[in-house]
Amino acid sequence: MTQKPYGVDPPSLRRTLGVADGVAIAASSTAATTSIGIGLGVTAGVVGLHLPAIMLLAFLPILGIAGAYSRLNKVEPNAGNGYVWVGRSLSPWLGFLVGWVSIVATVAFLAYTTAVTGSAMIQLIGEAGVHKVAGLTLDPGSTAQTTAVGIVVLVAVTLTAVTGVKTAARLQSGLLVFEYVVLLGFCGYGIVTGPHPFSLSWFDPFQIPSTTALAQGLLLSVFCYWGFEAAFTVNEEVRDPRDASRAGTITLVTMLGLFLLGSVAFQRVLSEDELAGHGAEGLAFLGNRLADQPLAALPLVALMFSAVASLQAGVIPTARGMFAMSRDRTLGPVWSRVSTRYGTPATGTLLIGALAVVVAGLALVIPRLADMIMATVNAVGIVVALSYALTALAAAVRFRGLLREDWRVGVRAVVFPALSACALLGLGGYLAWSFYTSTDHFEVSADNGWFLLLTPTVMVVSGFAAAAWAKWVRKSPYFSTGRGTDADAPQLLATPN
Repeated sequence: MTQKPYGVDPPSLRRTLGVADGVAIAASSTAATTSIGIGLGVTAGVVGLHLPAIMLLAFLPILGIAGAYSRLNKVEPNAGNGYVWVGRSLSPWLGFLVGWVSIVATVAFLAYTTAVTGSAMIQLIGEAGVHKVAGLTLDPGSTAQTTAVGIVVLVAVTLTAVTGVKTAARLQSGLLVFEYVVLLGFCGYGIVTGPHPFSLSWFDPFQIPSTTALAQGLLLSVFCYWGFEAAFTVNEEVRDPRDASRAGTITLVTMLGLFLLGSVAFQRVLSEDELAGHGAEGLAFLGNRLADQPLAALPLVALMFSAVASLQAGVIPTARGMFAMSRDRTLGPVWSRVSTRYGTPATGTLLIGALAVVVAGLALVIPRLADMIMATVNAVGIVVALSYALTALAAAVRFRGLLREDWRVGVRAVVFPALSACALLGLGGYLAWSFYTSTDHFEVSADNGWFLLLTPTVMVVSGFAAAAWAKWVRKSPYFSTGRGTDADAPQLLATPN
């Protein structure tokens, strides 16, 4: 496989995608089935029987963020999206930080999803009656076992992602159809037949136990919505950049509907203790409550497909974000090498997969899968909230002139994104403070506040250190202008049919 050498011409990607492909990639990245099957149980442990309320409440700032992404993408489509937009409108340092935390958060997410994938497969094997292999008792709650199985899958999907986004989108489209049919069927049946009475209090955020529970529940919900912006990282590979905006918006609204459906169904079928107590096995537990085998295994199969698709969807946007940063010489040249055979950042894609494998191995210091999930989701949630907020502020600054031209358009383009940014910054800041004040010692545990605060702190501090290296050692021109390489300037490679 030959590579285009770094530094000769700004490398480019092939435009092969349509809006449906963007929806498939973004929907797989948000991983609704995984979020419903695992995230709802984790969130219920924090907010109790108010999952619909917290999902609706979190959707409001995320909608403002989506509007900011969409409007910015229309005027400046770039694989680096937030990194480029924030660097131009606010500060190159903050722009680099957005790109950096998006990368490290996704690598952490890939490690988490690797374990989730392994857990789903081990559960599925158990449903088939296999509980021991070579004398080893299979445990879907073991971080070591689930990570080992998941790494095999991660390697396979990374190799698939190398061959091109079109191939990945086709695979993900098929997986999504199966997932959504199963989700709609089981959740719809659960809403109709569940033994627990429906209550409007489920939609009342004022009944959430405490302010801290509200803040943590919102952060967990933001994590569930995270990934819709994957559509914008492939905007240099869609035939019309406006398709990326459409794909992101369609994905976000679809996720809201699925999360509300899943929330109500779970609370109709399961008690609060059952919701909070089953963690990574929540969807399988729901399936067993609603059907007998082999039909009861279908939600578990859907969870496995969702986890596999989200692994691949995590690798793809991260490689493209690093491609854009390397193109601007804020990262090394290896990340911007484009395969002339596939028209993709093939080397970078393989390296992202390798990094995720390493981080998945490091996660073994937390032996219980449920604890690893909680620690990862809290850490990623804080840095994602920061990244979203800075991108929304960039939109508010860039389009502030619209307030004078047309106040109605200005409210949508400036005020709503700014309010969303303030909400997310306040949320992340409050939760970080609550973690800091919740204990007086450090311990590697998912319920230790200092441990939960350490990971996002390292992500942010390492971002500024990497930015300093890019500015003063690599001498990237990005830090002088805040502008990324013009995505439309290079001669694009021929588009295959």
